[in-house]
Amino acid sequence: MHCHPRPRRLVQAALTVGAVALVTACGQSHPDSIFHGRTEFNRDVDFLFRILIYAGVAVFVFVEAVLVWALIKYRQRPGQPEPEHVHGNTPLEIAWTVIPALILILIAIPTVRTIFRTQASARADALQVEVIGHQWWWEFRYPQYGVETANEVYLPIGRTVNFTLHSHDVIHSFWIPSLGGKRDVIANRTNYVWFTPDSSGVNAWNGACVEYCGASHANMRFKAFTVSEADFASWIANQQRPAAGAATPAPAAAGVPGQPPQPAVAQAGFVAFPRENLPAYAVPQTPLPSNLSFDDNLRGDPANGAKLVIGAGTCLACHSIKGNPMMVGVTGPNLTHVASRTTIGAGLFPNDARHLARWIKNAPHMKPGIIMPTLGAGQVSPTNNKPIAGGLTDQQIADIVAYLQTLK
Repeated sequence: MHCHPRPRRLVQAALTVGAVALVTACGQSHPDSIFHGRTEFNRDVDFLFRILIYAGVAVFVFVEAVLVWALIKYRQRPGQPEPEHVHGNTPLEIAWTVIPALILILIAIPTVRTIFRTQASARADALQVEVIGHQWWWEFRYPQYGVETANEVYLPIGRTVNFTLHSHDVIHSFWIPSLGGKRDVIANRTNYVWFTPDSSGVNAWNGACVEYCGASHANMRFKAFTVSEADFASWIANQQRPAAGAATPAPAAAGVPGQPPQPAVAQAGFVAFPRENLPAYAVPQTPLPSNLSFDDNLRGDPANGAKLVIGAGTCLACHSIKGNPMMVGVTGPNLTHVASRTTIGAGLFPNDARHLARWIKNAPHMKPGIIMPTLGAGQVSPTNNKPIAGGLTDQQIADIVAYLQTLK
């Protein structure tokens, strides 16, 4: 026997869903909304969105009103004769053809104008940021300054930023909702998007890949920081320095030929966005795997950790550290100033000793599908579900963590 829900229950369910949606929409905190107007890109999109919504609502209300009026006026009544049969109405048909055409023209004008404005080339003096999408992390390069970092991008307030988008593997999509529209990141093709964070203030914003790209697509996140021009110059100067404890001395900071050199900034200057100032929406809340243990009471030795990073071959093949001639890998994120970043795992976990130790111990268990190998002794490899041969002890991992935390 088939059970059909009563119409009353359907109406109640619809009203409940509508009420929940209405209450949710009335909330004031939408940190990842595109409608805050923090860049000219978002303001243009917001203007176009409002035109489309207002025009669509007006047309909907008019059409529904005419429909309801016709249903009431020409409803069947007892004793009413059969209505007259007619074949078309030329003035009416002309009207419902011309009016929609005029509406579409009125919508098309601002739409085309916005498309041309957002697709135009950026200003010649824009800050250039090269974005490379990997499975599943983001690489950021500042070619004007010779700086390379990962999963965090710094943008000066009031300066136009031109993003050059590439993919190392599959199709990704670059998006910082609070600042600018998204663009696909495609292999063998260069896309661009630009905007000026001119009214956002000093803050941290969430970014993500919004084109399905594989097993850890949802874990491919990053942070965008809008800072003052002075703080940006200080951050750039620090990023240009070799890592702390590197094998070679730090050279004077210099830009790319053709660009003005950046003045050296004291180490006490702005190095990175203060973690204590991160808004709640920018702090990762990903839980650690319950079956991935580590002795958090161990005290690491940074000097031994530096030797392990190179000697044990744990990081040598995939990562680079500026100032260390042995660390020149390009497969994984650049680790030169990894301790200054707020997150690890492409925005998935906070960058602290507790999470970093477990990441080194068994990263594939914390982020499925990544190519970083399982390094902890006795850990099960996700490739064959068998314990790995050898591996690092918890003390060795603690030493590596201690060393990485010096790279600010």
